[in-house]
Amino acid sequence: MAADPKASALIKRYKTLQNQRQNWESHWQEVADYIVPRKADITRKRTSGDKRTELIFDGTAIHAAELMAASLHGMLTNAATPWFSLRFEDSDINGDDEAKEWLEGATDVMYQHLARSNFQEQIHELYSDLVTFGTAVIFTENDQDNGVRFSTRHIAECYVSEDERGRVDTVFRKYTTTARAAQKQFDNLTNRIEKIANEDPYKEIELLHVVMPRDDRNPKLKSKMNKPFASIFIDPDEKQVLGEGGYDELPYQVPRFLKASFELGYGRSPSMTALSDVKMLNKMSEIVIRAAQLQIHPPLMVPDDGFMLPVRTTPGGLNFYRSGTRDRIEPLNIGANNPLGEQQLETRRQAIRSAFYVDQLILGTGPTMTATEVIQRTEEKMRLLGPVLGRLQAELLQPLINRTFNILARQKKFKPAPESLRDSSIDIEYVSPLAKAQRSGDVTSILQMIEFLMPLTQIDQSVIDYLDLDGLAKHIIKTTGAPATTVRGDGEVAKMREERSAQQAEQAEMESMQQMATSAGEAAPALRAVEDSETLQSVLGQ
Repeated sequence: MAADPKASALIKRYKTLQNQRQNWESHWQEVADYIVPRKADITRKRTSGDKRTELIFDGTAIHAAELMAASLHGMLTNAATPWFSLRFEDSDINGDDEAKEWLEGATDVMYQHLARSNFQEQIHELYSDLVTFGTAVIFTENDQDNGVRFSTRHIAECYVSEDERGRVDTVFRKYTTTARAAQKQFDNLTNRIEKIANEDPYKEIELLHVVMPRDDRNPKLKSKMNKPFASIFIDPDEKQVLGEGGYDELPYQVPRFLKASFELGYGRSPSMTALSDVKMLNKMSEIVIRAAQLQIHPPLMVPDDGFMLPVRTTPGGLNFYRSGTRDRIEPLNIGANNPLGEQQLETRRQAIRSAFYVDQLILGTGPTMTATEVIQRTEEKMRLLGPVLGRLQAELLQPLINRTFNILARQKKFKPAPESLRDSSIDIEYVSPLAKAQRSGDVTSILQMIEFLMPLTQIDQSVIDYLDLDGLAKHIIKTTGAPATTVRGDGEVAKMREERSAQQAEQAEMESMQQMATSAGEAAPALRAVEDSETLQSVLGQ
């Protein structure tokens, strides 16, 4: 079968990306060997179930990487607490009760579908890749049962490219599947795959999946061949296209932990920073272990004459020597200094823990620390991860939430939006523990300002005029991420204030009328006296 021109052109692009990634592959393989051996399949392939810890003599780096991945998961996308909310870009709409309640309902629907899907286990796997390889890839797709489905792809399978803004917009993924799975997925199989599927359906084959922007599309047409991102499956051996479709959004989210401006596509990680210390620690641990072994079970100095071999070193072993001689079996003193070795090992371990932010992620508490001090120190430690949070929000959380929202919207999982919201733009607000810690300084500053101003109000009450209490309340509500169901909207607050003002005006009017009536009641006797006096004078005058 003649090669397909489109498939040939895409395979040529794939080989270019493959050449650009070669230096990264050796680096990833070394990181995986020492820090995440379960994924050490970059440049060399191993069979499933094979032991992969032959280079590891100290597990400090493995545990530190696992701790950091779990901490990022708990601080950014914890299933037990809200970690994002939706709001309108137009601040006037955010004050509308109906709009806020609809958006709150849409957010709840997203949380429900995320909880029913495989999001939690896949996002944790992504954090593990991010901490170790510096680049992670997760695939977000439509699911008929749970609405949305996620899949974290091994970095060894993925080849990426950036757009002009430095964001990944192209992913080539070479993966392995069975022939029977390919037969069910594609209608247009090549002769090679068809033959394998008929003879040995469980045999594994390699396919190439390409996702990239589609530049030659017609935006007015709504077919799958005119979607913004092309999805093309290729048989690389036969250079034939097996299937072609499209996506409305980029289905891949590719965050990088750290990224140099002159390096395209891939990022760097704490594991790469700590790699030299990790290798040194493992080598030193091997030497210290051998030294300890020599001390516990040292070599023996045996005279060349007088003993009957073999020498028995087991408990209760009997060794025979010639009677009358002074020759003895003695251990060889190697002069090892185990405390010095342990001190050097601990120094390396601490350097590795620092590279993985262990000191920032685990708060050491003292017996004299108050609860307020613990909270403040925790927030300060979380704020140190601010640069990491900013990149993850831009490259992972925002595109993932947008993709999930659009998938559920196309499935009509949300209630119909009010007519006034049809053309409104929706923005994302992050309310995870780490995001709140980044903003907690504003609330602390406000509370300190109020604390400083309160003594001044005892001297002059007009100092309160400098405070916009409505603005303070709105800012605190926004910063703390209070749910919309617990906060009244601007319209409801205005209505309550109008009713309160009307009640106060009515009460003031009633008090005024009552005061007038009271005054009139007090003046009545005097008026009667005056009237009686005038009547008496009139009678006397007659």
